[in-house]
Amino acid sequence: MTTTTLHELLDTHIARGSMPGAVALVARGDRVEVASAGTAGLAGSAPMRRDSLFRLASITKPIVAAAAMTLVEDGLIAPADPVAAWLPELASPLVVRTPKSPVDDVVSAVRPITLLDLLTFRAGYGFPSDFSLPAAAPLFAELKQGPPRPQAVLAPDAWMATLSRIPLLHQPGEGWLYNTCSDILGVLIARVADRPLPAYLAERVFEPLGMKDTGFSVEPAALDRFTGYYRAGAGGGGEPELVDAPDGQWSSPPPFPSGAGGLVSTVDDWYAFGRMLLAEGLNDSGDRVLAGESVRQMITDHLTSEQRAESGLFTEGQGWGFGGAVDVEIAAPWNVPGRYGWVGGTGTTAHVIPSTGTVAVLLTQMEMGGPAAPEVMRDFWTYAAGVGT
Repeated sequence: MTTTTLHELLDTHIARGSMPGAVALVARGDRVEVASAGTAGLAGSAPMRRDSLFRLASITKPIVAAAAMTLVEDGLIAPADPVAAWLPELASPLVVRTPKSPVDDVVSAVRPITLLDLLTFRAGYGFPSDFSLPAAAPLFAELKQGPPRPQAVLAPDAWMATLSRIPLLHQPGEGWLYNTCSDILGVLIARVADRPLPAYLAERVFEPLGMKDTGFSVEPAALDRFTGYYRAGAGGGGEPELVDAPDGQWSSPPPFPSGAGGLVSTVDDWYAFGRMLLAEGLNDSGDRVLAGESVRQMITDHLTSEQRAESGLFTEGQGWGFGGAVDVEIAAPWNVPGRYGWVGGTGTTAHVIPSTGTVAVLLTQMEMGGPAAPEVMRDFWTYAAGVGT
């Protein structure tokens, strides 16, 4: 798809019926292009605005990883530290004998789970490429992993107690598995910091970066800016199906603040986070939010070639840093080695490209149909990789 402007890109996909509306931002250095197109809901809804609020889903993950690194910098925990000191529920984890084994065919973990395991998604918990594996079923049924449902999830202590009864799919450090590690990381941050995750994120990330619209729920006064959340109609055609209305599951604080996908935000707030990563930890005022070395660790691929290959259903051969994917040499028009970021199942995507000083954020309200990114995301990535060249 060839487009000349970001607005044209969005308009093309809206005209095809792939989404009611979207907000997108591509910035390279001082050049910032923002486009708001379509409507916040179905026909008759208000026009989309630059400050429209969206459910971030999994582009929450890099933000929570950054919060974890502030604890490392404060000397409260180290990447190599076993997390059982704060998460005693994980003191003696069991592992299925093979990934295909029944949940009661288990062996003991050969070593403790560490903070680094959680940051790199190699703790042994999470989604495999094969969702039918027996040990994956409790993640969906008991922990409510999958599409975000903030009001349906147990509170953190009860959630951890349930997790402790579910075996790992891999020995710690051996395999990459999707999603669950970020939720565990959110609980760990709260316990190490001795304060709720929303309060800690506000203090150490949102306030220093001016992310005034980011949180785990939407205040009543801001509900007029909150978009609806939809999935494609039956058979992929017809009118989209409403999954969650603005006054639905994000209109009150959730029992479980999900570090994997619970945040609500705007395009400018994630842009502020991306600018901090490109500035190696500094905010716009020159104040340090993260150490430069912490940022470098976040945006560096930590996987082996075998682990990258095994994660292909989700990452398409990309590497993985802390809370986000890292582009390696893959054949795609949007590929820029070192690009860091991720996608969200509610129809969101956000990346930084350090080599070109680019931040790219696309927020839609259409649920992804699976791990594969929809066409609008791929067109957006291609546009962001080439804009200004």
